[in-house]
Amino acid sequence: MRVRDWQDILSDVTDADADPDGWRAVAGDRARGLGEDFYLGHPSMGVYHLKTYAKNPFEVKGAGARVARRVDDELDPLFPDRDDGGRFAVRQGVADEDEAETKARRLEEVLKVHADAPTSPSDLFDDVMDVVESPAFGPIEYDSHGRPDELDDLSETFEEAEELLNAELDDLIEDDDVGKGFQ
Repeated sequence: MRVRDWQDILSDVTDADADPDGWRAVAGDRARGLGEDFYLGHPSMGVYHLKTYAKNPFEVKGAGARVARRVDDELDPLFPDRDDGGRFAVRQGVADEDEAETKARRLEEVLKVHADAPTSPSDLFDDVMDVVESPAFGPIEYDSHGRPDELDDLSETFEEAEELLNAELDDLIEDDDVGKGFQ
C-alpha cells in the first residue's frame, strides 16, 4: 500500500477505465481529530481510502491509498446500494468556453425532458452525470455530523491503512498549524 496525496488518488479514479456509475462511497467525520474519512469502491477498480481536512475555506489537504484491488463479498455490504442514501460525483472541469456552452445546452435539454416526463430523481442524476461526463458517480452513505456505521466497519477492515493515513493526515495538520485556534 502506497500513501499518496488525496488528489493523486482522485486522478486515479477519474483516469480509470471503469463504468462511471459503478462507484459507491461511504464518508463522514474522522473517528478522532480534524477532517473526514472517505471510502470509494468500484467492483473492478477496488477500494480507495481518503482522509482530508479543510486547511481553510479554499484549500483542502489530505492523503489516501488504494486499500483493496476489488470489492469482494465481504466488502460489498459495507457500501450503499444504487437506491440507498445520497449521491456523489467526481467531476473534471471543462477545457474551454466552447465545451462549457455545449454541455450547458445539453444539460438544458436533459432538464426539459425530465420536466416533461415522469422520471425518478435517480434517473435525472444519472442523465446529468452523463452530460457532464463524470468519470465516477453513484450512491453515498454520508453523515455530515458523525460517522455512518459502515465507515467504522471499513476502518476496522483496513486497520493498517487507517493507522498510516491517520498519521499522515495528523502530520499535515501539524505542519499547517491547523486546529490550534486563536492564541
